[in-house]
Amino acid sequence: MNRFYVLIYTIVKPFVCLLFPFRVRGLERLPTGGAVLCANHVSAADPVLIAVALPKDAGLRFMAKKELFGNRLVGWFLRKCGAFPVNRGENDMSAIKTALKCLQSGEKLMIFPEGTRVDHEGDTEAKGGAIMLSTRTGVPLVPVYCGEKKKFLRRSTIVFGEPYIPAIAGRRATAEENHRLAEELLEKIYALRETA
Repeated sequence: MNRFYVLIYTIVKPFVCLLFPFRVRGLERLPTGGAVLCANHVSAADPVLIAVALPKDAGLRFMAKKELFGNRLVGWFLRKCGAFPVNRGENDMSAIKTALKCLQSGEKLMIFPEGTRVDHEGDTEAKGGAIMLSTRTGVPLVPVYCGEKKKFLRRSTIVFGEPYIPAIAGRRATAEENHRLAEELLEKIYALRETA
């Protein structure tokens, strides 16, 4: 267990719950062991809200854009909290290897399939990284809907969907399968809005 993460979680959670209150649905669906948590991404607060919605011992890791690690102090803090950088728009083998290792060791990995913050569903296509990680490791994907209209002191909702492993024809997903399955994942994420 990452003791630094647990410490920060314990300090931060009461403030997050006070300033950005939220309710959680479907947390009982969270599988034990490795899983890729795939959420929509509207606000910079999303990773923090999802993290504190989970138990502090969930073993959560974060794939975060490389730019966040540019400042030495911020980069140190993020790494201590379990985040690692990914160079978006490139085939970042170092990030992929780190992600595979996390999942194979039973940790949970948070990814935003849209690859960036978006204002509305459909503003961008889903990226295929989550599909690739799931099909290569055999761990399930967990769609997560994080309420789109977050306001200071106004309650939002976080919904955890049913975990599933995407079905592919061969040992590895083709480019076409990856694209189709990534879009299906995004549909599953936004479908959870109806239960929020």
